[in-house]
Order: sequence, then C-alpha cells, then structure tokens
Amino acid sequence: MPTPTKGPRLGGGPAHERLILANLATSLFEHRRITTTETRAKRLRPLAERMVTFAKRGDLSSRRRVMTVIKDKSVVHELFTDIAPQMAERQGGYTRVTKIGPRKGDNAPMAVIELVLEPLSPKQATVAEATAATKRAAKPETEATAPVQETPAAPEPAEESAEEGTDEAK
Repeated sequence: MPTPTKGPRLGGGPAHERLILANLATSLFEHRRITTTETRAKRLRPLAERMVTFAKRGDLSSRRRVMTVIKDKSVVHELFTDIAPQMAERQGGYTRVTKIGPRKGDNAPMAVIELVLEPLSPKQATVAEATAATKRAAKPETEATAPVQETPAAPEPAEESAEEGTDEAK
C-alpha cells in the first residue's frame, strides 16, 4: 500500500485527489502542456513520468496499467503511439515544470508542466554515446568471443613450423 500523503490533499479526500491527478494527466498527454498551480504540477510530475515509462514498454499489461489511471482510450493510444516513441532514447525526465507568475484572482503560484519532446542536446547525445561505448568495452568476454580469439592463435605456430621447414630445406 502506498504511503498516504502527508499534509493537506489536493481534493477533499484521497479518492478525489486521484481523480484530480488522473484528469490532469489526461489533459497533459492530450495537449502536451498545461498551466496549473505549482502544487498540482509537482504532484502530477511523478504520475506522468510513470505513465510514460509504462508507455515506453508498450506491452498489453502496461497499457492496462495506464488505463487504470487515464480513462480516455484515445489519449492512451496517443501516449503509446506518439509520445512513447519520441521518449525512447530518454532515461527519464519526461516532464518539465516551469514556474510562472501568480494567478490574478487569488495570487496562487502558477506553473506550466509540459512534456519534453525535444531530442537530446548534442552534449547529452555525446555523453550517451560515451556511456554506451564504455559499457561495451567493459563487457566481459563471453564464451562466443573466446573461441574466436583462440583460433587465430592456433594457426600461428603452424605457420612458424612451416617457415622452419623452409629454412631447413635451404
């Protein structure tokens, strides 16, 4: 069972809070960016990141897990077919929260939460390439690669004996 939220909730009770977050997540995936209060944006971020992670898996059980939160099938389809492939190379950080000025009516602190759909920056791409290269280099030898290295070593003594035989003939 998840740990209950400490302090005041977004709605009146836990069920109302879940409904608010589900509606916010639906709007976020439908419009790619929404303006809401800072508190709601901060509470929505982990839920949205988890939904994108499920969408990146792409299997039926992940789709069903997402459907428990987001009830709109067209939004779930968009999440799995459009958004998830764009996030394929990202390891996390699928959303961005940007604080904006206070709301005019009640002076509530506002924020924009949006999906980060831009490709990785050149610096981040270079770091990703370097990490992948070090992982490949640090990978221990498998049984498949070990015999390949032994076979070139085996013919070398045969070539030397052939050379010795030619020296004796001279």
